[in-house]
Amino acid sequence: TMAHSKALLVLENFIGGKFVPCSSYIDSYNPSTGEVYCRVPDSGKEEVELAVKAAKAAFPVWSSKSPLERSQILNKLADLIEHDLEEFAQAESKDQGKTLTFARTIDIPRAVYNFRFFASSVLHHTTECSEMTAVGCVHYTLRTPVGVAGLISPWNLPLYLLTWKIAPAIACGNTVVAKPSEMTSVTAWMMCKLLEKAGKSRVPPGVVNVVFGTGSKAGEALVSHPDVPLISFTGSTLTAQRITERSAPHCKRLSLELGGKNPAIIFDDADLSQCIPTTVRSSFANQGEICLCTSRIFVQRGIYNEFVKRFVAEAKKWKVGNPSDPTVSVGALISKEHLEKVRNYVKKAQAEGARVLCGEGVDSLVLSADNQKGYFMLPTVIAEVKDESKCMQEEIFGPVTCVVAFDTEDEVIERANCVKYGLAATVWSSNVGRVHRVARRLQSGLVWTNCWLIRDLNLPFGGMKASGIGREGAKDSYEFFTEVKTITIKH
Repeated sequence: TMAHSKALLVLENFIGGKFVPCSSYIDSYNPSTGEVYCRVPDSGKEEVELAVKAAKAAFPVWSSKSPLERSQILNKLADLIEHDLEEFAQAESKDQGKTLTFARTIDIPRAVYNFRFFASSVLHHTTECSEMTAVGCVHYTLRTPVGVAGLISPWNLPLYLLTWKIAPAIACGNTVVAKPSEMTSVTAWMMCKLLEKAGKSRVPPGVVNVVFGTGSKAGEALVSHPDVPLISFTGSTLTAQRITERSAPHCKRLSLELGGKNPAIIFDDADLSQCIPTTVRSSFANQGEICLCTSRIFVQRGIYNEFVKRFVAEAKKWKVGNPSDPTVSVGALISKEHLEKVRNYVKKAQAEGARVLCGEGVDSLVLSADNQKGYFMLPTVIAEVKDESKCMQEEIFGPVTCVVAFDTEDEVIERANCVKYGLAATVWSSNVGRVHRVARRLQSGLVWTNCWLIRDLNLPFGGMKASGIGREGAKDSYEFFTEVKTITIKH
């Protein structure tokens, strides 16, 4: 009905500094109620074409600004988002299903910090120089922006991961066409509203363009576009294969941050009072919908029984329900389809003879009347799973973790490495020598020891194997978002 559609939020593409309506739209759901609450443009070739044109037109002026000028504009944008932090957090929680607490303390502050961080780091890069006195030559390098960057971000940390791409791209002098996930587009659209109203010290029109829509339509058009030389993507390995194929004819530069099947390795000398609460968090934070979440927990046999007992007790304390309830630790999963997929992994494990110790199908989930149709699931712990099981090999991306026992250091390293992914790992031990030995041998782009998810944005972030290509960070993002040129002068 017309009355019904009036109440829905309707998003528009942001192209060349203006909001542009789209000819067709897709529904976006509120995961905690299961109801449609937003209409997102279903963009395709034409919209992407307009956005790329706008980005190309804005490039000469933007790329010729000094790093300091761009830095000041990034800081201004950070201020604007920070000013509306609560509004952004409410929107992110409603759109994504994550708890309001998580959006308020993690997602939105980190989005603000992404702009501040690159506003600062872009001022501190130097280029190289070398002399060849024998032939009277001096060589130096120059770094220049690449052009129009295509940025595709996922639905799990919507504004956090979108800004992690936009900030370095524009700080380096590129212009961008961004496509957020069609399931979580609201905070990107809110950011565009800030871009529109920022006043004098704002991002000039056409520097940041946001096109909403699906991967198969809008994403496809963006990665296939001949005038977009560079693509930064965070998402699934399967989509990354498609992006690689579509980019190959144009020799595009790719940065791909993909999935993980991250192990936690817990030795018998671990401090369990620290290890257990942190490992519960690393398994179930943001509903387990973080590429860095722990989904395979290897516990040394001597402490296995004690660990499992205490871990399950702690996991059961995590309350599931309405994301805006401050006592809730686990919100809703992103979609009905995704919830079904995650549940199916648990069913598969049971069919193979694994034991579900708590959560899905074992404990009952009590929800308020408003949330009955939401996509909720209890934190689920599975034991006695074989290493070759799908639950131990494939990324589940939900509140599900598997606990297994191991005996020796060599054995656990081999088992931890026997998946196609290699994004993150955690090691728990009070033996310093062992920590360094194990960290060195794990096939993983990030290894945390006796902690989880403590990040220094200066240092490289990214994965090995099927977890991706390239790294992001102060130096790495700068190198990715610029072209290097070597200049030789004979004197």
